[in-house]
Amino acid sequence: MALNNIFNIFLPKDKIFFSLFEKTALNVTEMGQLLHQYVFESDPATRLSISKQIEDFEHKNDEITHNIFIELGKNFITPFDREDIHYLASAMDDVADYIYASCKKMEFHGVSPNDQGIRSLAEIIMESSKEVGKAVLQLRELKRPEKIMESLVRINSFENHADNVFDMSIKSLFDTENDFKELIRKREVYTVMEIATDKCEDVGNVIETIIVKYA
Repeated sequence: MALNNIFNIFLPKDKIFFSLFEKTALNVTEMGQLLHQYVFESDPATRLSISKQIEDFEHKNDEITHNIFIELGKNFITPFDREDIHYLASAMDDVADYIYASCKKMEFHGVSPNDQGIRSLAEIIMESSKEVGKAVLQLRELKRPEKIMESLVRINSFENHADNVFDMSIKSLFDTENDFKELIRKREVYTVMEIATDKCEDVGNVIETIIVKYA
């Protein structure tokens, strides 16, 4: 029995790590969709309810990320490099953090989401988080990386689009907003939302590194 227990320690724990990453993928995808719902919702009470859902998903994602790090400490053999598992878990957690921060900034500053720049960035975040989810869910198929690469290309394209939307939104804000405090508040929201798309691209970069090593 003791020998079997020792042997089990060295068995690959693919199912554990892939299952945890798949949970983060579903969380991030759901958070992107909820943020999109939030900015297009006109009722403040409903928006508050949606923001609470986003917060709950963010806390859930923190727990999953913590479990991934615990598994890294417990298992000697992993499906890919330990540092890549750490980078991917951290990058996914950053996406969740910045989606939540986007909603939190609007709630905290009382910024109305009825704004073209905010809604455009929310659309990009939603689509980008979907592709992040798709890419992570396909990590079990590393020997067939074509579908994963399609998602990574889209993530990169969304990030570039977000840069353009951010620049145009900032320009429009300075051209049209006369309330200096409101200008600062909206600029903070734009900035956090644009960073959320950067974090999606970071996930894509980690996955691309994994593909290069193992596909």
